[in-house]
Amino acid sequence: MSVPDRIPQVRRLADVAAVRARFDELGLDLTLDDEIEAGADAPLAQPWTVALADGPERTVGNRFAVLPMEGWDGTIDGRPTDLVARRWERFGASGAKLVWGGEAVAVRADGRANPNQLCIGPDSVDDLGDLRRRLVAAHAEQHGRTDDLLVGLQLTHSGRWSRPEGSPVPRTVYRHPVLDDRVPVDEGTLLTDDDLDDLSQRFVDAAGVAAEAGFDFVDVKACHGYLLHELLSGVDRDGPYGGALEDRARFQLATLAAIRDRVPDLGLGVRLSIYDLAPHEAGPDGVGRPAVSGPYRYAFGGDGTGTGIDLSETNRLLDLLAGAGVSMVCTTAGSPYHCPHAQRPAYFPPSDGYLPPADPLVEVARMIGATAVLRARHPELAFVGSGYSYLQEWLPHVAQAEVRAGRVDSVGIGRMVLSYPDLAADVLAGRPLDRRRLCRTFSDCTTAPRNGLVSGCFPLDEHYKAMPARVELTRIKREAEAARGGRRR
Repeated sequence: MSVPDRIPQVRRLADVAAVRARFDELGLDLTLDDEIEAGADAPLAQPWTVALADGPERTVGNRFAVLPMEGWDGTIDGRPTDLVARRWERFGASGAKLVWGGEAVAVRADGRANPNQLCIGPDSVDDLGDLRRRLVAAHAEQHGRTDDLLVGLQLTHSGRWSRPEGSPVPRTVYRHPVLDDRVPVDEGTLLTDDDLDDLSQRFVDAAGVAAEAGFDFVDVKACHGYLLHELLSGVDRDGPYGGALEDRARFQLATLAAIRDRVPDLGLGVRLSIYDLAPHEAGPDGVGRPAVSGPYRYAFGGDGTGTGIDLSETNRLLDLLAGAGVSMVCTTAGSPYHCPHAQRPAYFPPSDGYLPPADPLVEVARMIGATAVLRARHPELAFVGSGYSYLQEWLPHVAQAEVRAGRVDSVGIGRMVLSYPDLAADVLAGRPLDRRRLCRTFSDCTTAPRNGLVSGCFPLDEHYKAMPARVELTRIKREAEAARGGRRR
C-alpha cells in the first residue's frame, strides 16, 4: 500500500473550502481563516510580551518563531562552519521575531547526536556570539528594528541517542524493553545519580556561555527522546531521579534553579515533548504500527495505551517549570527516533521510516490542539507551537486562526524555514506565498543526516541542490526504495 492510495496530499486541496472539508472528514479540532490579513493590525503581526527573568518584560514583534534546526554541519570539534552561519543568517532574515534556540548545542562532547553537532567548548563564547551577531545583522538588514527580536540558544545532551563519533554510544537513564534493542545498551551505559549531578553542572556552565555570548534566553531541551525527555518517563528508575513525577523532573528543575542563580538575567525556556507514543515500526505493508502490544508505561503525557495522550502529568510538570522560573514553553511531541509520525508529520517519510498510520493532518491537529489545551490551563506561560509545516499552503490560514483565538502565542516554523526562510516576511507583508519553495515534507533533510550527510533542503534550496551530497543522497534513496520492493516513501 502506498501513501497516495490512502491519503490526499495537502497540496492537492484546492481551496479553503476543500481543506475545511478534509478537516471535518477526519473529525479534527482545527480551524482556518478564509483570508490572510496583512498590515500592522493583522493577528500574526501583533506584538506580545514575555517576562524572561526578574527584569522588565520583553516585547516580541510578531507571532512567528523559527524552531531549532540542525544541519549536522559543524566541525569535528563542535564549532560552526560556513553552512551553519548561512542557516543562522537565514533565520535572522526570515522576518520571525522569535528564534527559539537556533539549533541544539551539546553541553558536553559525549552528548552530541552526531559528530558534527555544535558543542560547548573553549571558543564557544566567540563562536556562538558571532552566530548571534550574524543573525541579528541579517534581521536588521531585511526588517529594520531588532529591539523586538528575541534570540535563544538550545542546550542539550542526547542521552540514549548520542553518537559523538558516528556510532551509537548511548547514555541512558533506565532500561527500556524496546528501545534497548535499537542501540547497544548494557549496564555501563546507565547514568548514575553522580553522573547526572555532574551533567547538571555542565548545563549551568553552558548557560553561562550563552549569556556571555549575548543570548536572551536558553532552552533546556526536554523533547524528542533525548536525555531530559527520557528522564520524564523513568518510572522504573530507582533513587532521586526516578519514580514519581517530582523525582523524574528533579534533574530539570534543579538545573533550571542553578541557572537562575548563576545568570539571573538570562531567560529560561523549555522545548518539551508534551506527550509521547510507544515506539513504532513498519508493518508488512510499510505502514507504521506500535512495536509493543498491550499497556505501555513509558510515554510521558501518554494514556498508557501507547497510542493515546493524557496531559495530566504534562500539566503538573508545567506548574513545576513555571515555579522554577520558566516563562516560555515550545511544544512538540514524541521522538524522531521511535515515533516520527507524531513529531514530524510527513507525506513522504525518511528512507528509514515508515508510511504514516493515518493522514498526517491527524498528528498536526493533535499537536496544535494539545498546545491550545495547555495554554488555556497555564496563562502564566507563553506557548510556542509546532507542527505547522505540514500544512504547506494553508500554514498561514491555520496559524492566523490559532493566534486570533488565543490558542497559541507564537507559531513555530521548522522544516519550512529550510526551504522557504522568508515565508513569515511574505505573509506579514501580504505577499502571495511562493509555492515553488513550500516544504512538501520530502524528508530529505532527515534522510541525509541519517546517512552521514549534512542536513538541508536538497529538493528546493539551490545551495543544497548544487552540492555533491545531493548525488549521494539520490543514490541512497534509490537503494532504500529498491530494498523495500519499490514501495513509495
